[in-house]
Amino acid sequence: MSTYIYGIVGTPHPDLPDLPDGASGTDAVHGVNGIGEPPRPVRIVRRGELAALVSDAPGDLKPKRRDLLAHQDVLSEAASWGAVLPMRFGSLAPDDDAVLAVLADRADHFAERLRALEGRVEYNVKAAHNERAVLHQILAENPELRAMVEVNQLAGGGSHEQKLQLGEKVAATVRAREAGDADHVRRALEPTTEAVCAGPGETGWPADLSFLVHRDAAVGFLSAVAELRADQPHLDLQVRGSLPPYSFVDPGPDPAEPAG
Repeated sequence: MSTYIYGIVGTPHPDLPDLPDGASGTDAVHGVNGIGEPPRPVRIVRRGELAALVSDAPGDLKPKRRDLLAHQDVLSEAASWGAVLPMRFGSLAPDDDAVLAVLADRADHFAERLRALEGRVEYNVKAAHNERAVLHQILAENPELRAMVEVNQLAGGGSHEQKLQLGEKVAATVRAREAGDADHVRRALEPTTEAVCAGPGETGWPADLSFLVHRDAAVGFLSAVAELRADQPHLDLQVRGSLPPYSFVDPGPDPAEPAG
């Protein structure tokens, strides 16, 4: 049976079982349950000053809501103990020995990352356009485009070619505005954070950014988000957090094969 990996923490810690070096724990970590149906008990494998939170992996592992939430819950519990390096959902190793080998091989790197992320959390911010508000702004700021719209209206909608030309002009202007707004979101929020990471491209969001925030600075960060909402009413902002710092782990060579 494969070993499912939730994340990596430092040891010793009073909330972790006291295991000898190179051993794995078979008892649940303070009753924390993991993925699967029924839920698999979470245990640790320890090597030196590092420990991985793991459980047995179900044979039919899929990104079901129940399992996604269980993965998140384990990491949230771990984050209450101290710094945690969260693994993405679906991280598997062949067995506990393979996990121990990775902890040994990457010990210095993982220890450095844990120190760097101590007391830090992640906030993800996505921004989308309120289409009606953006079109109003574009027409207000672009006399040429506004004139094209007025001509089309006077001509009863204009010819097919005129409609295409107007549509292409509007689409190009909106794309330019999206790029500018994404940069504005980043510049407005970055001063209250320690690092920023752009999300994967082609997500459909003009801005998809993850910010590393010290817990003590979280109030300031959320205040900056509120100011941005008030200053840019044409932007619909979605904020997720606080989260384990998924985007800032930098694990080096991938210690596990993603499931499915």
